[in-house]
Amino acid sequence: MFNFEGIGLKDKQKEKGIHVVETRSAFDHIGESALAFMRDMIAMFAMMGETIAAVGDALRNPRKIRWRETLYYMDVCGADAVPIVAVLCFLIGFIIGMQSALQIHKYGGDIYVADAVGFSIVKELGPFMVAMICTGRAGSAFAAEIGTMKVSEEIDAMTTMGLVPSRFLVVPKFIALTFVMPLLTIIGDIAGLLGGLSVAMIKLGLPFIAYYNRTFQVLLPRHFAEGLVKSLTFAAIIAVIGCWRGFESGSDAQGVGKAATSSVVTSIFLIVVADFVITMLVNVWF
Repeated sequence: MFNFEGIGLKDKQKEKGIHVVETRSAFDHIGESALAFMRDMIAMFAMMGETIAAVGDALRNPRKIRWRETLYYMDVCGADAVPIVAVLCFLIGFIIGMQSALQIHKYGGDIYVADAVGFSIVKELGPFMVAMICTGRAGSAFAAEIGTMKVSEEIDAMTTMGLVPSRFLVVPKFIALTFVMPLLTIIGDIAGLLGGLSVAMIKLGLPFIAYYNRTFQVLLPRHFAEGLVKSLTFAAIIAVIGCWRGFESGSDAQGVGKAATSSVVTSIFLIVVADFVITMLVNVWF
């Protein structure tokens, strides 16, 4: 039987100011989460379409691009990230080389450490590590910056003045990040290969020229191209998601913090999905 008395009791408790804990079924939570996910996907694709249109218009009319802001974001997202990218990718290459050497040395295939490090860094971990670094540095910064502008009603002022916020705020960030991330990926690839070289020379005693020749014997131009394509895709995802979360930010300090956090989480999820898709397509075609 349906308990109508329970409903009346809850209403009386609320009227008396007594706090009542509302319980909901798992289906309610699943349904709300699914609807929220669908709304986010629709808003995200709308933001992507708007960004693509704005970037296309800017490329057709380069004079409309805010070059000063674009160069500023190139410096912030690119030059400032070089040290941490180089250090982390070197350590990742060193770790992969060390773990590979421990196993390969048992079978006398020391030279194949170059294969393990080269393929891992160039095709996968180089672009991925750079994307993780840029997500934490650039994506969250984009979301926080635009969210703060929303709190101070600067975006509303732009709209009132007839300016298009997406073209005014998103295009410089998008162009800057898509330009510098492939360069950072190249730096990360070199640092990672040097990390593997350090292991090969110090632990295994391989000569430099042997490791160098083996690396560029197994790594083909298409392997470097795959890493750069991933890097460009990851850059577009980070820029769009960071700006979108900033526009979706709440109008208070907590909303800005949540926007920065959600931009990082969403970007990481989509980067992993995009990495999976590109890897599968490359393996099917080549």
